Order: sequence, then structure tokens, then C-alpha cells
Amino acid sequence: MTTKPTTTDGGAPVASDEHSLTVGADGPIVLNDHYLIEQMANFNRERITERQPHAKGGGAFGHFQVTRDVSRYTRAAVFQPGTKTETLIRFSTVAGEQGSPDTWRDPRGFALKFYTSEGIYDMVGNNTPVFFIRDPLKFQHFIRSQKRRADNGLRDHDMQWDFWTLSPETAHQVTILMGDRGIPKTWRQMDGFSSHTYMWVNRQGAKFWVKYHFKTDQGIDFLTQAEADRLAGVDGDYHRRDLFNSIKKRDFPSWTLKMQIMTFEEAKTYRFNPFDLTKIWPHKDYPLIEVGKLTLDRNVTDFHTEIEQAAFEPNNLVPGIGLSPDKMLLARGFAYSDAHRARLGVNYKQIPVNRPTSPVHSYSKDGAMRVQNVSDPVYAPNSYGGPKADPERTDAAGLWYADGDMVRKAYTLRSEDDDFGQAGAMVRRVLDDAARARLVGNIVGHLKDGVSGPVLARALDYWRKVDKELGDRIAAGTSGG
Repeated sequence: MTTKPTTTDGGAPVASDEHSLTVGADGPIVLNDHYLIEQMANFNRERITERQPHAKGGGAFGHFQVTRDVSRYTRAAVFQPGTKTETLIRFSTVAGEQGSPDTWRDPRGFALKFYTSEGIYDMVGNNTPVFFIRDPLKFQHFIRSQKRRADNGLRDHDMQWDFWTLSPETAHQVTILMGDRGIPKTWRQMDGFSSHTYMWVNRQGAKFWVKYHFKTDQGIDFLTQAEADRLAGVDGDYHRRDLFNSIKKRDFPSWTLKMQIMTFEEAKTYRFNPFDLTKIWPHKDYPLIEVGKLTLDRNVTDFHTEIEQAAFEPNNLVPGIGLSPDKMLLARGFAYSDAHRARLGVNYKQIPVNRPTSPVHSYSKDGAMRVQNVSDPVYAPNSYGGPKADPERTDAAGLWYADGDMVRKAYTLRSEDDDFGQAGAMVRRVLDDAARARLVGNIVGHLKDGVSGPVLARALDYWRKVDKELGDRIAAGTSGG
């Protein structure tokens, strides 16, 4: 095998990989050792700001193949019959930093990038169908409560339960988090959800509200708290390693995409707010409709450029797909792209992993790290042949009628809007006896780890509102009343 010569970043050959340029073998290093200076300077700058949150994760490339005809619901090219689209996925934990264990009890991010013929489409979701809160003003506070204290730099269960018990809308997600799905066995053995409601629009202009469900073809499995704790000490990168090795062995994981679809008119009078991120749509009302299959079949070759610099954002939309009145989703439409600008620079979409495979005709120009040349004219409107917006190429996805005074209020309550009902139904109707016992054990263990008396009392009341019997069992386990 021919050995490639080492070069500087400018392409010039390097004299040595081991020895600095000095005055004699024992003398001082000289300032004109440009290669040494380049290596040291680059090393000092090779870490970029980690994500806040979702810092720890991993992913792979693959493809999405449409297997059913859903063209009556959306004109999006990516979901037309037979279409095959290249994809990138990133799995992650939420609260942990870059070096944190993969097996902490935490929701898992499920962020998917479709390189469609009409531009990039990003579906940014989790491994749970709901979330902790429904208003984005609380999001920053929620994340801070899950991260680290200001005084000692430690994660703190008292801080977490203080926030949760003062925010009753968290009950559904916390019930999931404290149950089996709080620690997936592997990324391959968990589902992925949009969680949010999106809008689909077909070629006739009809609008639908939809939720995405990526159902794992490997089967759901989980780690017990004891298994997760052991792995956190033995192999902090357990999930990342499992995905990489599975694909390397050509054991390609896959997920079947199924949708829940609600008509535009049904949403106006549905018994609870269909855009509330803390709620699911019952499957008996809106059964799952199969769309296609996602398969991961190619590992990344440079983790930094293809995973750490990958930028997923809900505002990456294509014709036929739009946002909904979900307040959290609307805020994320701004927050995610703004996070990428802060972390990667304003021209982050020119990084190859984020670049569309379809043509880009944009009036954006200049800024740090721009590598794609622009040409005149650089303004619109113009009379010199620059790109011109064509409304025929887009649609009314993400548009709806709204009216009212500007107010700071919660969603208007509907007949079945409450914070504890769906969590209680899950405990009583979805979990079996063994799963309920594990749920109790997980909650008790969490509450006994540093939660103060006043917060513990609120937590017991919180769980009794979810389910009286469950709350009593937790109280007995914590000896809290």
C-alpha cells in the first residue's frame, strides 16, 4: 500500500510527524516552525460548542422507501408512491453533556433528515409521543431543571421534581420516562415520534393534521435501572457503539412509518386540543396508516463533520408539509435554526451534511465561512435575471385562520383537556402488573435520591392524581405518607 505524505492544511509537504524545529537537538523551539504552530492552534480550536440540549448522541445514514399511497393527504414528493429518499438520523439523550453515559434515564431524540428532490425536510422528534410542557416559555426552565445546579455543578433530583410537581402538564411524559421506555435497550429497539402535530396538504389544497410514528422493526426492548447503571460505568457509549457495530455487521435496523391523520375540520371540535404536545391522539379515533420504511445502512466516516455538525430544524419544510398551531413547534421553528447559527455559524447549511441535494437559488450572501460563491444580482426584485418566487411551486401548508386579541394565556380548554387523565389511562390500561411494579420501583428510587420533604409531598400528590393506587404504592415505598 502506498503511504500518503503528510502535508500542512495548505497542502505543502511536512518534514517530520514527530520532531519540532529547534536550534540544535537540545535548543529552543523556533517561531518559524509553521507546521507545529498550525497543529497546536488547530488543536486548541477543534472542539465546537456542544448542543444545548441533546449534546450526547450518534447516528447513521440510510434511506426511506414509500410502500403505500398517501398522495390523497400530501403532495410532498418524499411521500409519493415508490419514492426512495436518502436520509440521515441522529439519536441522542436530552439532558446529558457530550461525555455523559448513553444509559441515563432520559427521553431520546429521534431527528431525521430527508434529502428530498424539493429540498431538505427535517422531522425532529423523540422516542415518546408526548413532551413535558406545552408552552415554549417554560422550555428553557425545564431544561435547566434537568441539567446541573449553579452551586455544586451536580444534577439534582430535587430540582427535577420541584419543576415537575409545579408543572402538572408533565405527568404524561414523566410517567413514560419513569417506566420501561425511559431507558431503551438500544436505539434500534425504540420507536420514534414527531410528537408534534404537523400539517399535510394535497395537490387539491385539502389540509390534514398528522402525527408521525416510526415503529421499530426490531421490537421494543428496555434496560432495567440496575442494568443501565452498570452499563453507565462499564460502557458510557453503549448505544452509540451498538448502532455502529450493527450496521458494520450489515444488520441494518429499520422502522416502519405510520401516520395518524385528522381532517382540518375535525380538529376544530375534537374533545381535547389536538395541538397540545402533552397529549396523544387515541388510536381508536385515529388508527395508524402505513406509509413506508426507514432503513439505516451506512455508518458515518467522520463523526464530527457528519454528526456533530449535522443541523436538524423543524423549519426545514417542503411543499405539502407545514407546521401546526402547536406553540412548542412554532417556537422550535425559530429556536433550532438559531441554535445552529450560534453553534456552527450563519452559513451552516453549506456544510455538506446539511446541504440540500436539490438546487439552491437564494439571496443569502456573505457571512463567516461562506464557501459557495454568490453572483449578481444580490437583491430582489431585480431586472437582471435573478431568481424569482413562484407561488405555483408551493402551497398553503402551515397556514390557517386565527383571530383574537394578543394575550398571554394557556390553550382554551376543551371537554377532555386535563393534565393527568392520559397518564392515568396509560398506567391502568397500557401497563401490565410487572410494568407497573417497575414503574413504582423506578419512581421510588428516583424520589429517595435527594428529594427534599416539601417536594416529596408534592410528588406523592402528583402521582395520586395520576392514579390513586399508584400514588399510594409510591408513598409506601418512600415512607412519605
